[in-house]
Formats: sequence, structure tokens, C-alpha cells
Amino acid sequence: MAWSLISCGSTSKKIEEKGEKRPNIIYVLADDLGYGDIAIYNPDGKIKTPNLDAIAKQGMRFTDAHTSSAVCTPTRYGIITGRYNWRSPLKSSVLTGNSKALIPNNRTTVASLLQKEGYETAFIGKWHLGWDWALKDPKVESGDGWNPNDFENIDFSKAVKNSPKDLGFTYSYGHSGSLDMAPYVYVENGMPTMVPDTVTESKDKYGWWRKGPTARDFDFEDVTPNFFRRSIDYVKQKSTSENPFFLYLALPSPHTPILPTEEWAGKSNLNPYGDFMMLIDSYMGQLADAIKESGIENNTIVIFTSDNGCSPAADINEMLAKGHSPNGIYRGHKADIFEGGHRVPFMVKWPSKIKAGSVSDKTICTTDLLATCADIVGVDLKDNEGEDSFSILPLLNDANSEVYTREATVHHSINGSFAIRKENWKMIFSPDSGGWSDPKPNSENIGELPKFQLYDLANDPRESTNLYGQFQEVEKELTQLMIAYIKNGRSTPGKNQENDPEGYGSKNWKQLEVFGEEM
Repeated sequence: MAWSLISCGSTSKKIEEKGEKRPNIIYVLADDLGYGDIAIYNPDGKIKTPNLDAIAKQGMRFTDAHTSSAVCTPTRYGIITGRYNWRSPLKSSVLTGNSKALIPNNRTTVASLLQKEGYETAFIGKWHLGWDWALKDPKVESGDGWNPNDFENIDFSKAVKNSPKDLGFTYSYGHSGSLDMAPYVYVENGMPTMVPDTVTESKDKYGWWRKGPTARDFDFEDVTPNFFRRSIDYVKQKSTSENPFFLYLALPSPHTPILPTEEWAGKSNLNPYGDFMMLIDSYMGQLADAIKESGIENNTIVIFTSDNGCSPAADINEMLAKGHSPNGIYRGHKADIFEGGHRVPFMVKWPSKIKAGSVSDKTICTTDLLATCADIVGVDLKDNEGEDSFSILPLLNDANSEVYTREATVHHSINGSFAIRKENWKMIFSPDSGGWSDPKPNSENIGELPKFQLYDLANDPRESTNLYGQFQEVEKELTQLMIAYIKNGRSTPGKNQENDPEGYGSKNWKQLEVFGEEM
């Protein structure tokens, strides 16, 4: 089925057009890349990113895009499922390389939806959503994955279960956790590519990784280039297919270990993080060239974004001293409930549909991918699919479209703290950052601060003046909306759904205690 967009009242509709194919979709997710790390987002920045800038110049740049969480695993869950991460059993923090699968096989994902619609689907990169390793002795309880001994019971000679291929990805290749989390083993289509025969560890300031089993074909410095090479090969191969394709390229960079190759070492005149950013930009240029040379550029959607803000591991203070602010003007960083934790670059290029140089100031969320893909292929989501996903397709046609129906956006920090954003108002349901910046949760004198925070982002984007207590009607409205979103199991229209119970060792969803008896 081929189609195009027309606006009709308040509804975005598709009509068939002869000779027009459904678009290929490439979703590139960087890891710990901040709002200010791409030059077009930060004119005062010190990192040159001409190839990433080109995506925005040739397509659309969103200025108010947010991840569903300020850390890795939860955001990735939201991207794949269209559901807020805190509805899953994981109410805070992240998984490890040893964690069991977080997404059940019966939940609709972006990949499974598109696969049913005839798309060829591929995942390449950092998974970080858990899968079930084969065990030498199933009766032995393995550790959480933070200790090098936690991997001794894994049988790397056997296939893993509940992997990306069980969630709609026809092809999958990647590693289980972050690049600093053992085990350091590639898994292709559910099967480890090599049994690890050594244990490695790095304590380098930038290039550190935790101690754990490592396979011979796992070269840390080459992981990001390897994923790009494979993605470029995939694009070239699938460009000749009659079927459209969906490629989810989940980079492990510029997250730690920060490992720019020799070619890029020192090129940013900033620090290794800046060099690593330039490496990513260069490979994005190579990917763009492959798309163009394959003759599919005009009808290929390329989305580039990040899973949360820049991390302190990049030595933010060092970069600030040299005039580069990786999170732009925004307060906080990775892990925080503040804007620096979850406001990210988000760019979309689609030459046949998007006007070059478009800019949208609409508030969007990374959970919106599922509904957008459903809209593209003309599928209506069921009540238990994409409970927090709104199609941004109308915005790609008109940057200021009123058809985009997201009412409000929920933010989430590493410790499970909540915030809700509606229009210019943002209410944080904690007195602190919810993460790693000051004021830290449970820090000294935290009880002297107001219990909640309210910011007018239109006039105070830096979140410098807490207005809590001064706009009680706004606070009441936002609190009731937040509670409704939690209780209803969704933020989209539809039949109420159940949130998953707390998992991973805790029985109580303690983060709800701030809402008192109303919960």
C-alpha cells in the first residue's frame, strides 16, 4: 500500500498513490549524547558535527524532544514499546548485561508491528533490555551482573532466549548491556558469536569498563565502528529488496568506555568525549552516503536522537572550562529529572515528505515512535499497544500542526522520581534532582527545600526559580493529571490498562508514596 498525507479537519489521513512505496525507517539512538553536543543545537559549542547538522538542515529539527527517562534501559523500553518505562517491572535504575528480558514476547513493539506489515526488521547495537542467557545449571541463582563472578554460570556456547528476534527483529546483532557492562560478547540472531576465553577490565578515566568475560572478537575500540559498518552493509543489501526495511541502530557511544579511534584522537581539541562525538558524526556521514548511493534516500526516514543527556563520566566540568556545554543551557545531566537529563536532540530527515530546514518547537517524547510507525503504515493501535505513544507524523508534514495530540509528557529520573510537563509548566514531584546532580536525593538539608518543584519553562528554561506554592491551581491540575496517567495505565485515549507490578527484588512501588492517599 502506498500513501501520502493530507489534512482533513483534526485528523491526519492517508490516501493511496500509485507508484509510491512505504518508506524505509532508520532509527539511530546515541548513548549519553547531550542536547548541546550537536553544533546546530549549540552554536557556541566546540564540537564540529557537519554530518549530524546535515540531517537537520535537510529535514526537521525538534527543539523540545524528550526521552521517557534520564537513563539508558528505561528510555530504550519506551522507544521499542511506546509505553512509559515505569509501567514495566523496572521502576528505577537500569538493567545489567546479566539481566533477564524486560519486554515479554507478547507485547507489541515497533519491530513486531512493522514486521507484520511486511517490513524487514533489524537491530544492531546496544540492547540493554535484558535477554535470558543459557545457564550451565538452571538451579543456580546468578548475581545481578555488577560482580564479575555473576557470569560464571552462563553457557556462552548455547543460544539465548527472549532476545530481539523474539520481539519482531528478523535480524539482530549486538551486546547485552552498556559497553562498560560485562559480559563482552556479541550475540547474532540469538547466538553468541564466540565463547569468551579471557577476562578484561579497564580503569582508564574515560575508557573504563567493568571486569568481566570477554570474547576474542570483541574489540572495545572497534564496537561503534563495527555497528556502523554492519548497518551500512545492511542498508546496501536491503536497498534492492522489494520490501521496505526498519533498522534500529542503537549506538553504545559516546557512553563509557569513551574510545575514539586513533584517527580521531585529539581532533576536537576538547577531550576524548569530543573526539568520540566527531567519530560518530563521521560514521553518520558514511551512513548517509550509503543511503544516497543505494538510491533510496528520497523515501527513507532517518531519525537521530539520544537516550538521555550527557553523563558526568564525560567530564562535563572539563568541557565547560573549555567553552563547551554538552547539555546546552539546561540544568542537570544524565540521571536527573531536570531538563539536562532528558531533553535531547531529535532530528528527522525524509526528503520526499519533510521540508528541508524545518524546525518544530512541539513537545515530543521518544515513546512516540510506535504510534508514528503505525500511522505510517495505516494501522490502528489496540488498547494494550503503545499506551503512551502519539504519532508525530502530522508534525513531519507541518511543524506546527495542531493534529499532534500529546496532552502532556511524563519525565522520570534514575531513582524513579516523576515530573510532568504540560505546555510551559513542569512540575517535579521531589525536592531534588532525582539523580546525580545537586541537590542530590537524601542529601544533607534536603528537608529544608520545598517538597516539590514547579518551573515555567517558557520564562525559565534553566529551571532556576522554583515557583512551587505560587500557582496552586496549576499544581493541582498537574498533580491530578499525573495521578490519572499512573492509575489509568496510559496517557493516550483508550481503555484503561494495568501497570506491571514492581520487580527486581522489591515489592513496593515506593516512588508513588509522594502522591499520598490519592494513590
